[in-house]
Amino acid sequence: MNVKSAYVRPALILAIGLVLGLAALGYQLGSSALSIKEYERTVTVKGLSEREEAADVVLWPIRVIAADNDLTALYNKLESDMQVIQTFLTREGLSPDAITLSAPTVVDKLAQQYGGPAEVPFRYSASQTLTVYSYEVENTRRIMGEIATLGKQGIVISQDDYRGAVQYLFLRLNDIKPEMVEEATMNARSVAQKFAEDSQSRLGKIKRASQGQFSISDRDANTPYIKKIRVVSTVEYYLSD
Repeated sequence: MNVKSAYVRPALILAIGLVLGLAALGYQLGSSALSIKEYERTVTVKGLSEREEAADVVLWPIRVIAADNDLTALYNKLESDMQVIQTFLTREGLSPDAITLSAPTVVDKLAQQYGGPAEVPFRYSASQTLTVYSYEVENTRRIMGEIATLGKQGIVISQDDYRGAVQYLFLRLNDIKPEMVEEATMNARSVAQKFAEDSQSRLGKIKRASQGQFSISDRDANTPYIKKIRVVSTVEYYLSD
């Protein structure tokens, strides 16, 4: 063996080893890239949970109005009317703690006139609001239908929709949140599973998920004491072949 052959042979072996190593490395990198690309295939779906619940609190303002030319008589009239209403409400089963009174508001019509005096039947008009805040929604609704009978006693209850609107509240949201979130997530998974089957894929794990805001609204204009609770969850799943 000459000196030249002694140097060429190891170099050739080293070169072949480098080529094979680079080829193997390239294959591994390519395979990894394909695996990563495949692993990043996802589908994003939304799941809905919706239910109806009865309101658990009613807020009922009862606004009484009166008019008179004598200010003292007017105040006495308001005081008497409020006492009659409170007696009526407690007799019908409402707790006195559920009833609050606002201060009366009195308007002097002569003091508000401009451009000279005008003839008015009563100089003073007044209003006062009694507010019921009750957890006994059904009983309070029943009483609402009967309070008109107080009109026979000379009590004028304003039907102003703006200041006398009844409000129904739902305060038990935290009690039903976990179940609704679970239901929305399950609905989202059902949709994602159907998409995976249609695309001949397999549904993987959750990549990310977000819960939307809970919304509470009246079921309709005629039944505001029935609330519709709604939440939408957005979930992104991995897909694989």
